[in-house]
Amino acid sequence: MIGGIFPVYSRQENILYSFDNKPPMAKFSCSSISLGYIIVDSCSSPTNVLRAALTLMSTSQQNGSQCHPPPMLAIIAESESTQSLAVAGAVGPFKIPLVSYFSTCACLSDKTKYPTFFRTIPSDYYQAKALAFLVRQFGWTWIGVIMSDNDYGRNGISAFRKEVEAHVVCIEFVGTVLRTYPESKILEVVELIKHSTVKVILAFVPEKDFYPLMNEVLKQNITGIQWIASEAWVTAASLSTPEMFKYFGGTLGFVVQKMDIPKLGPVLKDISPYKDSEAFFVSDFWEVLVTEQLKKVHFVDAFGELMFFDKNGDPPASYEVINWQLRDGQTPKAVCSEICPQGTRKAQIKGLPLCCFDCIPCADGSISNTTATDCITCPEEYWSNERKDSCIMKIIEFLSYTETMGIILMALSVLGAFLTFSTLLVFIHFRDTPIVKANNSELSLLLLLSLIFCFLCPLTFIGELTVWSCILRHTAFGIAFALCISCMLGKTIVVVTAFRATLPGNNVAGKFGPPQQRAIVCSCTAVQIVICILWLNVAPPFPDRVIEQRSKKIILECNTGSDAAFYSVLGYIGLLAIVCLVLAFLARKLPDQFNEAKFITFSLLIFCAVWITFIPAYVSSPGKYTVAVEIFAILSSAFGLLICIFVPKCYIILIKPERNTRKHVMRKNTKVN
Repeated sequence: MIGGIFPVYSRQENILYSFDNKPPMAKFSCSSISLGYIIVDSCSSPTNVLRAALTLMSTSQQNGSQCHPPPMLAIIAESESTQSLAVAGAVGPFKIPLVSYFSTCACLSDKTKYPTFFRTIPSDYYQAKALAFLVRQFGWTWIGVIMSDNDYGRNGISAFRKEVEAHVVCIEFVGTVLRTYPESKILEVVELIKHSTVKVILAFVPEKDFYPLMNEVLKQNITGIQWIASEAWVTAASLSTPEMFKYFGGTLGFVVQKMDIPKLGPVLKDISPYKDSEAFFVSDFWEVLVTEQLKKVHFVDAFGELMFFDKNGDPPASYEVINWQLRDGQTPKAVCSEICPQGTRKAQIKGLPLCCFDCIPCADGSISNTTATDCITCPEEYWSNERKDSCIMKIIEFLSYTETMGIILMALSVLGAFLTFSTLLVFIHFRDTPIVKANNSELSLLLLLSLIFCFLCPLTFIGELTVWSCILRHTAFGIAFALCISCMLGKTIVVVTAFRATLPGNNVAGKFGPPQQRAIVCSCTAVQIVICILWLNVAPPFPDRVIEQRSKKIILECNTGSDAAFYSVLGYIGLLAIVCLVLAFLARKLPDQFNEAKFITFSLLIFCAVWITFIPAYVSSPGKYTVAVEIFAILSSAFGLLICIFVPKCYIILIKPERNTRKHVMRKNTKVN
């Protein structure tokens, strides 16, 4: 005996015909066994279906046979998952197989709870995967969900969530419906739809549970929604009506493959109320059915489809895509936020799902040329363009001859060298005059020559760097200024010894003649030369690229090679300047004809002030401005020495020649004596 629990209604003949046909591989060994069936109407009610199952299990076989089969070998039920769950839980302990033809809930695959359940329709596990694939395929990341408030809806949406959560598909709302819900609960779901921003809604509900909501959508004229249907209502006849199609046209979903049943047509045509409604539909004898034999079913049916049950009692999964359309339609967009354009990145909005985000520009030095969520950092030598969608080479920065600042500094350098060279020519031309002789013409000419080198030094700081320019700029600067300060030191010592020579019985001037003066200048300069030679041998300066991750420039600068050597050069110049300043300060009150010490004192005060302020400015200046600061310090100190020491003399030589006499130079000396 086989039991059947169906929502019979007008589909009884279809059901009875199914009993009238056997699988082609079925064989029977007990010829005295008859196959019978009992069909009970479930009325689509879980309560009625459970009562029917208990009734079938308690039914005793009326006609005995030699094989004595059990009263009920198997039950075929039910169309809805909720009803099948009720029956499967009841018949499982009695080892009675239950075969469902339309219950898709994945929960029924749990063999620990439902060990004797089988079905001929794929599990919702596969449908959830298919629906998730469909959503991803169309790029819908912001959707709403409606589910039936039963096992079918809850388990279906749970499986769907698991599939899409790894693909950043966000669900704005989840509404629940049921055919027995009061109107107020259906209206709550309608309000969810009306106040949401989604354009795509997935409805995982049976047709009868969804019908009340469909009517409310029609009443409240809710349009512009792309509906995705589960297999339970995607082929609902109501969708084809003109009234419903206006709101549900374009519905997309999957349906289990359907085919015409061979020879069903003549059976339907042969239905007549005058025939025996209780005629038997028996074609052959079946052997005794047990659960283990049902698990071994494996055949190709009349439609060419392979039929078997897997370890969970599920058949092979196969779906067809259904899309309700009168004509070609456009695929709607279903996103909370539009895809971020190139050059921007996603910024999560606090309190909203991952699908909702703002698009903010990439930070400097990073780009986004795809739809990725984050910006990528450009390589070390590259920087982002204005649109932040590609990396471009960083600008190589150095003090150039063609830029305004480079031109100005170069002009000042050449001007200083020209003025110094002109002064040198004036001193050479007027070398026999008293004012030139009184100020030690040999040291003055050597001082002017060293100042020319000081003014020309900045030219090695401008332009693109090479190994030789880096070596030359530091060593030439150090040696030129050491020679300059050495000459000033020699002149200061000459002033001091000359004054002391005027004192009775003092012959210091005779012992400190030109050879001694040259020796002081050469020895002081030689120390600097030795420092520079050691520097070049141990760790010479070299061109270097300073690359900062957060800067759009590559700074081309001369690396000193050894900071200790660099500051030794500066320190030695500072030492000479301090010694010279102290001597000049002590000699500042000498008689007027020897008052060059006053000019030397003032020039060295300017020199020291410039180089003291140079150090913090040099350290804090960025990029090419570091070089500009160094050039400015060189030019400022050089101009200070030139102006303070030689301008007063040139003024007398060129403008007041009447004062350039021996009498004028010796006049105050006579008064002092």
